[in-house]
Amino acid sequence: MSGQVHRSDPRILNRRTLERDHRRLAGRLADGMVVLDVGCGSGAITAGIARRVGPSGYVVGVDRDASLLGLARQEHHDLPNVSFELEDAALLPFEDRFDVVTAARTLQWVDSPERVLMQMKKAAKVGGLIFVLDYNHQDSTWEPDPPAEFVRFYSALLQWRTANNWDNRIADHLPEMLRSTGLVDVRTCLDDEITVRGDAEFTTAAAIWPYVIDSVGPQLAASGFLAEEEQSRAAESYSEYLRTGLQRQTLSMRTVEGTKR
Repeated sequence: MSGQVHRSDPRILNRRTLERDHRRLAGRLADGMVVLDVGCGSGAITAGIARRVGPSGYVVGVDRDASLLGLARQEHHDLPNVSFELEDAALLPFEDRFDVVTAARTLQWVDSPERVLMQMKKAAKVGGLIFVLDYNHQDSTWEPDPPAEFVRFYSALLQWRTANNWDNRIADHLPEMLRSTGLVDVRTCLDDEITVRGDAEFTTAAAIWPYVIDSVGPQLAASGFLAEEEQSRAAESYSEYLRTGLQRQTLSMRTVEGTKR
């Protein structure tokens, strides 16, 4: 794993739903399935999985961030068929247990994704499905062009990620990664998150960037990729751009599915 550990912002995680933010998986779930959610964060998607598999199914959400798991347990304590456990994705303690193993927006923060995929495969039953959803950060677009201050922040973000050995094009590399672990029937689907002004979710979806700047900006500054004043200008300029200029945001994503033989 990378020497630097990223902590996701719960303000971003909590807005996600299974149906909107992991829809390919949602379409393959059925009553009674046993599911492992790797990198579950604050549990928003995990809870959706638990509801979808019903009382005869069960879901385990694992994450390396104890504080996010605390939020997950607090928020979803009413669901009897889900548990949240503190685990390292590269050292999962499960074997031949789950009908479905998934990781959504998780491998982008790992410098050894192949190792995590091997652990996910190990956790699945024979015939079990592996679902991975992640970004191609290099292909994100905003229309019209965003302000220079935000472009500077985003460039620094990609440089910082590269310095930590986090793949900015991991979605492109997922199909071969799944095949290299021995998974079969590997299928891939472009799964871009497109937000257009006028959509019901426009403001919520496009407003993630001030949170990203707020949570990641100090790490960029501490690592020398962005000055503190540049962070402040990026947040201010993007907020104004969101209010008056942004018309369309496209976050490039891919969902890849494979089967354990």
